[in-house]
Amino acid sequence: MSAARLPAALAPWAGALSALSPELAVALGPLLRRLDQLVGAREPVTDGPGEPDGTGGIGRSGRPEQLLPAEWLLAEEHPDEFLRRFVDRELLYLAPEFRSTVTRGRTVALVDAGPSQAGAGRLVQLAALLVLHRRAAARGSELLVGVLGDPPGRWLAGEPADLLPSWLAARRPTEPTAEQVREATAGLDAADRVWLLTSPRLAAGLPGLPAGPAPDPAGPSGPPRVLATEVARWGSAGATHVTVRLDRTEVELPLPAADIAVRALRGAEFRRNGPVLVPAPADAAGPPGRALPAFTTDATLLLTRGRREGTLLATDVRLTEHKHAAVTRTKAHRLNGQVIAAGRTGRRLFALHLHRDRVLRYVSGRKVGGAAEFVVDPAFLGLDATVAEALASRPLLPLLCSGDDLLVPVAGRWRRIAPDGAVTDDGPVDERAEGPHGFERFREPRLFERAPQPGERLARHLVHAGGTAAWSEDGGRWHVRTRLGEERQLSFRKKALVAGLVHDGREPVLITWSPDSRMVRAIRYDGVRTLSRFSGGTAPPAVHPTEPLIAAEVRPGRVVVGDATTGRIHHVIGSNE
Repeated sequence: MSAARLPAALAPWAGALSALSPELAVALGPLLRRLDQLVGAREPVTDGPGEPDGTGGIGRSGRPEQLLPAEWLLAEEHPDEFLRRFVDRELLYLAPEFRSTVTRGRTVALVDAGPSQAGAGRLVQLAALLVLHRRAAARGSELLVGVLGDPPGRWLAGEPADLLPSWLAARRPTEPTAEQVREATAGLDAADRVWLLTSPRLAAGLPGLPAGPAPDPAGPSGPPRVLATEVARWGSAGATHVTVRLDRTEVELPLPAADIAVRALRGAEFRRNGPVLVPAPADAAGPPGRALPAFTTDATLLLTRGRREGTLLATDVRLTEHKHAAVTRTKAHRLNGQVIAAGRTGRRLFALHLHRDRVLRYVSGRKVGGAAEFVVDPAFLGLDATVAEALASRPLLPLLCSGDDLLVPVAGRWRRIAPDGAVTDDGPVDERAEGPHGFERFREPRLFERAPQPGERLARHLVHAGGTAAWSEDGGRWHVRTRLGEERQLSFRKKALVAGLVHDGREPVLITWSPDSRMVRAIRYDGVRTLSRFSGGTAPPAVHPTEPLIAAEVRPGRVVVGDATTGRIHHVIGSNE
C-alpha cells in the first residue's frame, strides 16, 4: 500500500499494512499505534553494541594497532606489496569481540484460536501480529506464528499477505490449555522472544509467569510475554472497546467499526491475488537466461545468480500445510569474484567464491568455529581456468556440511575442506551425476538416503529422492522402489531428460524436460501431466531433493517456483509485474 494513501500517522506502516485494504488499514490505525507503544518497551527494534571483550577472530578492516604482526613484517620487507594489499583491503586485522546478553532470536507469537477470542480478541491479535512482524523485520529477524492446539513445530511464517489468511483460517472449537502452551514453547531456542495472544482466563492459569515487572529483554526469553484481551464496552452494533493487559499494564483500546470489523474477520479485507511476486534487488536481477536456479541442499532455499559477478540471490520458497504458502523476500549476498558453490545448513549459508586466483569462504548466519576466513589454492580443488569458465554457465555446485568440514564436487572429484582450509580428495563423483548441464545431485549415489541395492547401483540411469530410487537401462522405462519398499513401473515415449524425482503423497513422480520442445512433464504410474507453466526454459528445471518443489527460468529474468505434482505456481521471482 502506498504511504500516500494512508494518514500521516500511519505512513511508516505502509509496508506492513499492504496486506490489508486501505479501509481496514485506516480503521485499525488507533488500535495499531497504541499496541505498538505498549509492545515497544518489551520488543526492542535495535540492540546495544555490547561491551568490549578482547578479540574474536581475524577481519579485513580495523585500526593500525589491530594489524597482525605478519602484516607489519610485510610492510618492512615489501612495502609496495603492503600498500597494494591495503588499497585492495586484503590486510588482516584482529577483530574486536563484544559481549552482549541481548537476545537475537526469532519473534514467536502463540495465538489462542478458541471461542473466547472470536470477534474482538481476533481483531486485537490481527493488530498485534502486524506490530510484532514489523518489529521483527526491523531487527533483521522473522516472525513465527503458532496456533495453540496444532502439533508442536508447525509454524506460520512469511510476509503479512501470506501469514494473515492462514492465521485467520485457524479456528479451534475448544479453548487452549496451559499444557498446550508448554508444548508449543518446549522446542524453541533460548534466544527466541515468545508472545502469547490469548484471553485472561488462560493467562491466569499459566504457571511460572513472573509476579513482578516484565522480564528484562536483554536476558533469556523465559516465560512468554502474555497479551490478554477481553471486551470492555459494548454498543448497539457490538463491542466497541477492549481491555488489553500486558504484565502489570492495563489499557482500554478502541475497536474498528462493526461493519469493517466483520468484513475483516471474514477475510474480505485481506489483499492477496495469485502467486507471490518476489522481485530481486534492482541491482541484482539475473542476466537474460543466466539466473540458473538451483536447490543445492535439503533446505527450501532457491539459489540464483545475479546480474553482477559475485551476486548470489537466495529466496526461501518453503511450503506449508496451510492454505496460503509462506514466503520471504529475495536476499542478495554480494561476494568478490565468481561464485562456485553454495548451500544452506541450519541457519548458515555457506558459499565458495573465486577471487584473484584464490578460493574464499563466505558464511552468512551464525558464526562458525575455527578461522574466521580461509584461503584455498584453486589447484587443490581441481579448479583451473577451463573448469571455472564451464561452471560460470551452469547452476551453482552444492556445498554440503560433513561435520565441521565442507564437501563440494568439482571436476569429477569430491573435495573435503577442513575448517582451516586444508583440502583432501574424498573420492570420485559418479559418472551418472556429471550431466550436460552440470552436476546433478539427484543422480549421485553417495547422496542417497539408504544403501543402493544391486539393481539400482549398477543401472545405466539412476535418480533418487527422499529414500526412493528410480533406475533404467534405456532412459525410457523406469523401475521405481519407493522409500516404503513398494514397486512401480514408469515410462514415457517422448525423448526427454529426467530432471528429478518427487513424491505426491506416497506416489513417486518423475519430472522430465524435453530439449526439443522444452516441455516439462510429471510422469506418474497412472498418467502424465504437462507442467506448461514451468515449460519453455532453455535449461532443465531445478527440482528439490526432498519436497515437491520445482523452479524454472521460463524466460530471461523470470523464475517461477511451485508444486511439481500439480503445476501450481507459488512464487514468481525477478518479475517486473
